[in-house]
Amino acid sequence: MAQTVIVHISNEDPIVGEVDELPSPTDTLVTIHSPRRRDGKDVHYLQNSVVTIIWPVSQISFIEVLPSQVEEEIIGFVRE
Repeated sequence: MAQTVIVHISNEDPIVGEVDELPSPTDTLVTIHSPRRRDGKDVHYLQNSVVTIIWPVSQISFIEVLPSQVEEEIIGFVRE
């Protein structure tokens, strides 16, 4: 199951996309599907037809993992 992530790249705007599995500590590359900016617009330095990018881990500052729709439905805010 693909997970949506925000990839923070050194000296660039963050990229939102999907990964098949989270990178392990030994990985040197991260494959991101459907790359886009946080606002949903195209990434300016990629061609319009690009659907998958492979990014070296050495240029990534950190990766945020966003909750899936199922997790959002299960865990909700309860106010008493």
